[in-house]
This record gives sequence, structure tokens and C-alpha cells, in this order.
Amino acid sequence: MKYKLIVLDLDGTLTNSKKEITPRNRETLIRMQEQGIRLVLASGRPTYGIVPLANELRMNEFGGFILSYNGGEIINWATQETVYENVLPNEVVPVLYECARTHRLSILTYDGAEIITENPQDPYVQKEASLNKMAVRETNHFLTDITLPVAKCLIVGDADKLIPLEAELSLRLQGHINVFRSEPYFLELVPQGIDKALSLAVLLKKIGVAREEVIAMGDGYNDLSMIKFAGLGIAMGNAQEPVKKAANYITLSNEEDGVAEAIDKFCSQQ
Repeated sequence: MKYKLIVLDLDGTLTNSKKEITPRNRETLIRMQEQGIRLVLASGRPTYGIVPLANELRMNEFGGFILSYNGGEIINWATQETVYENVLPNEVVPVLYECARTHRLSILTYDGAEIITENPQDPYVQKEASLNKMAVRETNHFLTDITLPVAKCLIVGDADKLIPLEAELSLRLQGHINVFRSEPYFLELVPQGIDKALSLAVLLKKIGVAREEVIAMGDGYNDLSMIKFAGLGIAMGNAQEPVKKAANYITLSNEEDGVAEAIDKFCSQQ
């Protein structure tokens, strides 16, 4: 089988605990692109938070894709063209804002290179800003100052406060948006049906690649769908158990160049 596309989750997969791409992973991925295999960086991060890694891997030169917001947006990084976009319904954003306020939690969204929030000093807001290398723009009027539509909102806080809010919003907005926690302290609020595999299927149709020609690698629950969807699904050594069970192969951890190890195993003979 000649693989044409490698799809990579970022945090816990492509990057190590320092959120960096190791030299071996970088060299291996650039070599694969030189051989004609294209890359997709698939993450729950906003687009701006993926850009530095895409540039480090020279994906603009080789026609790679950024799949951001867990599949809510796909961008051809060579042409900067938006291939696919899915956004939150405008009418749910005030509901999310009021729920966050009622529970005394911080809500944020994204605008280009900035995170917008009324609580810039919240340690979890700072964590999201640091992860994505984004500036935080303070506002006194969240609903007035954001530009609708938005791809996603994030409510942040201690896990014991987010658990009841997750249950409340899941019930209240069932059928309108998806609600899930990507970390104990991050409650993701995204459009209905957002899923890495569904968005990947849209991309494959546009570029004429079969799912059998795709390798997908990840470590978390939001990677499960694409690992099951791809011709070759690979779980990291540090992956959640259900992800390992769904995968065709388990590679080394993200601290041990697991991405490069798997690619050398399955692509070196192409």
C-alpha cells in the first residue's frame, strides 16, 4: 500500500511534553513530504495555534493541510484557501456566555491571533494562550466585541465546576452543539457533528485520496474517529486505552519519537 496522506494529532502525539517537535520527528516528516506524502495537522487547537508547527514542517512548500477546531476548519496551507468550515449557531453563544457567568467561570473565543475574554488573568485562560502562543484581548462586553460566527467557545475552570456545567449544557443544547472536555479544565463548545473523521472525509473527497491511503496517528478520545477511519490507524504509546484498542498499531510514546518510529516502519519502503 502506498500511503499518500499522514494525519497527525498535535498535543500528546506530534509534540512532546514541552509542546515541541523533536528533531527526529521533524526530519522524518520533511523527508516524507519530499517523497510526495502530504501532511494534515489535526487538532482541537484554533488555526493560529497550529500555524507555527505547520511552518516548522514546511507544509506551505509541500501542500499540507491544517485541520483545526477538532475538524471545524480545514485550510490548504500552501494556498491559504479554506477548504471546509463549520461554525457555532449565533443564537447559542449568548446562552453559553450566561451559563459561564452563572457558574462564575471564564469563557473565551478566538479572533485571528487573539483570544477574547472578560477574564484575562484566569490561570486557565493563560494556559490556553500559552499553549497556542496567542495574545489575550480583554473585553468588558464579550457578546458585543466578538465577531460572529465563531468556530468554537471554551469555558475554563476547575474540573469540579465544569462537570455539572458539562451535563447541563449537553442536555440544554442537545442537537444544537457538541459539548465535551478536552482536558479536565477545558470545556469545548463546538458545532454539532464536529469530528476529525467527518472533516477528513470531506478533505479526501476534494483531493482525490482514498481512506485506505491514509495514516492517522493520535493519543486522545477526539482522535478515535480518525484512527478508526484511516486505512492505517496508529495509537501513541501514551494513548488512552480505548484509542490503543481501536488502532492497527501502537507506536512509541510522544516522548520517544513515536511518530517517526511508526512512519519509518510503514513508509520507508515506499
